[in-house]
Amino acid sequence: MKVLHTSDWHLGQQFYEHSRHAEHQFFLDWLCNTLTSHQIDVLIVSGDIYHSATPSAMAEQQLYAFIRRAKTDNPNLHIVITAGNHDSANRIETAKPLLSQFDTHVVGRFDKHTPHDVVKTLSTANGTLQVVAMPFLRSADLDAQADDPQAYQRGVARAYQAAYQALDAQFPVLAMGHLHAKGGSISGDSERNITIGGFDAITADVFGERPDYVALGHLHKAQKVAGSEAIRYCGTPLPMSFSERNYRHQTLLVEFTNNALSSVKPLDVPRLKQVILLPERGGATLDELMNLLSELDLSQYQDTATPYLRLRLNASETDSQFRHKIEQALTDKQVHFCGIERVSNAQQATDEPHFEDLGQVEKLEPVSLLELAYRAQIDSEQAVPQALQDCLMQVLASVQEQEA
Repeated sequence: MKVLHTSDWHLGQQFYEHSRHAEHQFFLDWLCNTLTSHQIDVLIVSGDIYHSATPSAMAEQQLYAFIRRAKTDNPNLHIVITAGNHDSANRIETAKPLLSQFDTHVVGRFDKHTPHDVVKTLSTANGTLQVVAMPFLRSADLDAQADDPQAYQRGVARAYQAAYQALDAQFPVLAMGHLHAKGGSISGDSERNITIGGFDAITADVFGERPDYVALGHLHKAQKVAGSEAIRYCGTPLPMSFSERNYRHQTLLVEFTNNALSSVKPLDVPRLKQVILLPERGGATLDELMNLLSELDLSQYQDTATPYLRLRLNASETDSQFRHKIEQALTDKQVHFCGIERVSNAQQATDEPHFEDLGQVEKLEPVSLLELAYRAQIDSEQAVPQALQDCLMQVLASVQEQEA
């Protein structure tokens, strides 16, 4: 039996005000072909199907068109989709009656009173698979107290154990999750930090020993958790920010033989548009940037889509005409220009986030933003008081619950 593990599609994302519809369609077309060529029995999408809790009609249509084509090309295919922290649980749940007609099983939220609802038993031509389709868990789903850092982890563990009670011992189990597992590598500027009750990452122990494979979403970099071949993030299918430009984007082909996990193989996702950052590290003077632009060879992209380009300029640059000069240098360059980032000397030394415009501030994790504001406005020498951090955590938890 073959399962394809994906996550974090972020349909509807705007990349520095540039639409990514064509890139997402390129991925979905590749995915449809992959499902057919590898004869996939089950497709898993572990959260963040959309980039926003209120996706555009175009993004929703893109998802539904994909599901229809995938089922037309692969009549025996099952699809399982769970809500991530970017998704609206209500919106995901509303689509359930429609999508069930296409053997597509969606779970928007976990109800502690009916934990068995997240268990999906899928009968395929190559065997039966039990999927624990656990969506992103909010503190309200678990009765976790915001002032207890360990309450969330205990609640997550209880949720999985409660769901496992509905499992049949004779069939393999795949558990889904959308969370930050402890030790996982997070990208620098595109993932929303999941912080509930002051606890921003949980250990792999919450999954217990019952699952044969754990298919995770949220972290954008493909990686193993706790060194386990059977607990994996597949990562995003395309870079969500410039910090992810060098990621190996992939889906994971998970195979079960004789009701046991037999292999996990990455399938690299082709990239429609390249992501270029100049310079790669630190900032450059205006003259250095002009030289980099003059040497920029875009001929390698002639047969592909127009690449994205972002420039990094030293904050100490004093030439008031820098924008005009850069625009002139870009006149004959076929790129999607994504702006100029001013990089301070302190940032180059510490790699601390710096943003030229307020529109990029949302890419900071809430705690990081609090720390920057505290140092700038209150005390540059002292750490943020724990009481203030706890207050922020309670506000964030409340907001996440209201968005559910």
